[in-house]
Amino acid sequence: MRKICRVIAWTVLWVLPTLANAQTFRIFEKPIIFDEEREKLSLEYLEKRHGILQETATIQPKMVVVHWTAINTLETTFDVFNPVHLAGRPELTAASRLNVSAHFLVDRDGTIFRLLPDTAFGRHTIGLNYMAIGIENIGGPDAPLTKAQVKANAELIRYLHRKHKLQYVIGHHEYYAFQGTPLWKETDPNYITQKQDPGDKFMKRLRKKLSDLSFKSTP
Repeated sequence: MRKICRVIAWTVLWVLPTLANAQTFRIFEKPIIFDEEREKLSLEYLEKRHGILQETATIQPKMVVVHWTAINTLETTFDVFNPVHLAGRPELTAASRLNVSAHFLVDRDGTIFRLLPDTAFGRHTIGLNYMAIGIENIGGPDAPLTKAQVKANAELIRYLHRKHKLQYVIGHHEYYAFQGTPLWKETDPNYITQKQDPGDKFMKRLRKKLSDLSFKSTP
């Protein structure tokens, strides 16, 4: 089975300017553990929770889901996502032992870290993981997300759109709209969690910066 090796040293991906995006930004590589066990659990999740049987734990991205961490430091958040097995959240462990994760983590100053490859499977949004890239932002109700994070999310989503031709950009609190549609793939109709992140205010500001791309927020 394919094994993605963990990189010990941080590396930096420079995204060069294009005619469509005159600014540059950096993505710092800070990978979480993605070993054979995480791949195995990811494949099990795809099959049992999404009804999708495949040989590798990969996705074909069509959507970005924006989150906040409700944890106020980068390193503490990384330590939560890094383990392969989920602990301490019985409402989620009943569905799978696979730990929650996201593809990108944006610090409060707008610094972007990649935790998983864009096309790796990550558990972050019920019913939509099979096609969604997750972006987590450091902050929450007691630490409102910043202007720098709005800017960084917009730049990151533009970069991802150039690579994957995304169709949807939603906040985590907006994912309920996809229930009952062909895009929703969750085998248990009672498996749902209530979310408020990152909130309407943040998504309104983000969508204003991305308005020229006409992303959809509902099915």
